[in-house]
Amino acid sequence: MGGIAPVMMTAWDLLTVGRVGMDLFAEQVGVPFAQIDSFVAHVGGSPANIAVAASRLGLKTAVLTAVSPDPVGDFVLTTLNREGVDTRFVQRKPGTRTGLAVLGVQPPDHFPLVFYRDNPADIHLVPADIQTLSLADFQIVLLSGTALSRGTMRDVVWIVAEKARQANVPVFLDLDLRPDQWSHPAAFGLNIRRLLPLVDVVIGTEAEMAAALAVGTVAPEALLALVEEWVKRPFSPDVFILKLGAQGAVLLTPTAVISVPGFPVTVLNTVGAGDAFAGGVIYGRLQGWSWPESVRFGNACGALVVTRHGCAAAMPTREELDKWIGENKWSI
Repeated sequence: MGGIAPVMMTAWDLLTVGRVGMDLFAEQVGVPFAQIDSFVAHVGGSPANIAVAASRLGLKTAVLTAVSPDPVGDFVLTTLNREGVDTRFVQRKPGTRTGLAVLGVQPPDHFPLVFYRDNPADIHLVPADIQTLSLADFQIVLLSGTALSRGTMRDVVWIVAEKARQANVPVFLDLDLRPDQWSHPAAFGLNIRRLLPLVDVVIGTEAEMAAALAVGTVAPEALLALVEEWVKRPFSPDVFILKLGAQGAVLLTPTAVISVPGFPVTVLNTVGAGDAFAGGVIYGRLQGWSWPESVRFGNACGALVVTRHGCAAAMPTREELDKWIGENKWSI
C-alpha cells in the first residue's frame, strides 16, 4: 500500500500548523454548564493538541502558530515547552489575544464548548514570519482546516504546503471543522478542496469529510463511496482516513478500503480524542508501521483519551498505551 514512509534523520519529526489557545475544562463531571464551580487550564487548539500527543509518544515536535504578548500567551508557551513541544516558531502578536475555549463535561455525549476567538493571535501569522523556516527539517507537516478560515494565517498555510511539497515532506491535513470560525458554511469546503492537491493524507470525521467534499447530508455508505471515488482522482491525496468514533476508522487509498476497528471503552470525555488519534497515526507511520497498524494505534490513542478527563492533558505516553492494551489483552 502506498503512502508515507520514514525518511532521513531530521531536526524534528513533526511540525503542526494552526490555532493554539488555552482550554478551561470543567472539573465537575456531569454538571450542567451553568452550575460548574471550577475549571482546570491546559493548552488547547487541535494542532497544538496533536503536537502534545505526538510528543508524549516520543516524537520530536514543534508548532507554527502565534500567541498574544501577555500572561495567557506565556501560559501557552510554558505549557507547550513543559510537554516537550518546541516553540521556537511561535510568534508573539501585539494587539491580539490568545484564543480560549471553555468546556463542560456531561458524558456520554454532551460536551458543551464555548470559543472565545475574537481577534486571536494565531490568525495573524504572516508569510514574513516563516521566511527562514526550512520544511526539510521535518519528517511530516500537519495542517489544520481551521487555519484556512480567516486572517493571514491562510496565506501561511498555502506557503507551508507548497514548501513541504518542494522539500518532499509529507503533508497531513486534519480537517478540524469549527463552523463558527467560517464566514459561510460553504467556505470550509471551498478552501479545503483547493488545498487538497498539496496534501498527502486527509483525516476527518464523517461530518467533516462531507463538508470538505461538499456532498451535504448523506448516508454513511454513500459518503464512503464518495470518498473512495475522490481518493482515485488525479492530484488527490494518497490517503483518506475517515474517523467513525467508537467504530474505529476507515482507511482509503487508490487501491484499498480497509475498516480498522476501534476499542470498546466507557466514554468520559470525547474532546481531544481526534487529536490523540492523529498523533497516534503519525507516530505509527514514523515507526515504519503499515497504514492499518498506524490507524489501529491511533484508535487506541483516541480510545484511551475518551476515558480520561481533559484534552491535551489526557494524551497518553507510549508506556501507558502499551500497559493499557496489554491489560485488556488487545492487539494493534
